[in-house]
Order: sequence, then structure tokens, then C-alpha cells
Amino acid sequence: MAAKVFSIANQKGGVGKSTTAINLSVGLAMKGIPTLIVDLDPQANATSGLGFPKKPGGSMYGPMHGDGSVEERILQSEEHKNLYIIPSEVDLAAIEIELGQEKDYLLRLDSCLEPIRNSGKFKAIILDCPPALGLISMNGLAAADYLIVALQCEYLAMEGLQQILGVVEKLKHAGANHDLEVGGILMTMYDIRTNLSRQVDDEVRSHFGDLVFKNVVPRSIRLSEAPSFGQSIFDYDPLSPGAIAYKKITQEFVQRFKL
Repeated sequence: MAAKVFSIANQKGGVGKSTTAINLSVGLAMKGIPTLIVDLDPQANATSGLGFPKKPGGSMYGPMHGDGSVEERILQSEEHKNLYIIPSEVDLAAIEIELGQEKDYLLRLDSCLEPIRNSGKFKAIILDCPPALGLISMNGLAAADYLIVALQCEYLAMEGLQQILGVVEKLKHAGANHDLEVGGILMTMYDIRTNLSRQVDDEVRSHFGDLVFKNVVPRSIRLSEAPSFGQSIFDYDPLSPGAIAYKKITQEFVQRFKL
């Protein structure tokens, strides 16, 4: 059975996107689900956040240019036997400039991932997209079965959400990915002490209903600290509110997408 591909995206930075990619991937692996996380962000936050080195030539840059295979770039986690990663590096930023004039520039990543998706080795592939709606993010959406939006509990969140949902419709109408679905909206940086978080959460749920995950990601210093130690929140502080939240989110994710 082909792996299900999830693109975690938001055109705004600092919304918990890479944090979600890291902890969701580890959470799935801990549940025995073979998971591959593909770091598409040139800043390589998911790569360093999982303790992997930024290795020259180790990213998707080469394969997206037709140079080398994707398989040889897959690294296995030492801490979690069901977790694998294709790391990122700064060279990936050049994709934005170099692919623009190429044929099928929106489908390069999809073509690269096809043998991995159908290999039977993985059940879930998580794409951590950069915080911009450029060519890399567009490739990530064109290669995905589902878009997962990490949405911070702040003002203007709805405006950004409408923008990325509009991009999904444009990609579908352009024929880049007819099957792309909005798989879910995950509310992040939820501060239970503030009215603002509750108001934004209520507003998003009133507009999008069951599309919004029931569980939220709390604003947490421990969640912010964990990547600097190259660890997921499950490894860094397994009893913290952030770890408890991502455990529940992982379970909800498994049930929602039948993994």
C-alpha cells in the first residue's frame, strides 16, 4: 500500500510548523508507524531539531534536479527505529530560483517521491515546508495527499489561512494535484491564560468545524527548547504539557487518516 503524504505548511514563520513536523513524526514512529520526514526548509529546523547534521549534498536539491536518487539520502534515526529523514541544507534555497523556468517545475518533488511512496517501506511521509508559498512549498503541496495547516492562535491567523487554502484550490485547478485535500488545521501556541487564544480558536472552529483538530498545541518553553538539543519533546521532556499534547494529537492523527 502506498504511503500517505502530508504537507505541513504555513506561509508565516514561527507558527510551530517544524515543531509539529518533528513531534508528529516521532509520535507516529513511537506508535510503530514507519514514518519519513522530508525537510524541505533551507533553514533545516526539522533536521537539526532531530539531531541530524546538515550534510552537503544530502538534501532533495540533487534529486529535484535529476541528480542522484532519493533513496540514498534517507537517514534512519538512532533513537526511534521507525523514524527516517531526508535532511535539508542551505543549497535547497537555490531551488526557488533554478526551477522556475524548468518543465514541470511544480511536479519535481512528486516525481522524486513516487518510488519512495510506493516502496512499501513507509506508511506516512511528512513534508516540512518552508515558511513561504514559493516553489518549494508549491512542490510540497503538489506531492501531498493532505495539507496540514499549523495555525497560531493570534490575530490575522484567519487571513493567512484563507490565503493558503486559496493556493490549494489554484493548484487543483491548474492540474498540479487534483487529489490534494485539506487534511486538518492544527491550532498552535495556544495560551490558556489569554482570551485571545480562546477567541481565535473559537473563530476558526466556527468556520471550519471538524476540519480543526480537537487537540491543540500549548505555548510552551519546553517545546521551544527541545530542538536546540536535537530532540523531540517526547525525548526531551516526556511528561511536559507539550509532550502530552502531541501524544494526543498523534493519536487523533492516526484515527483521522487511518494509519
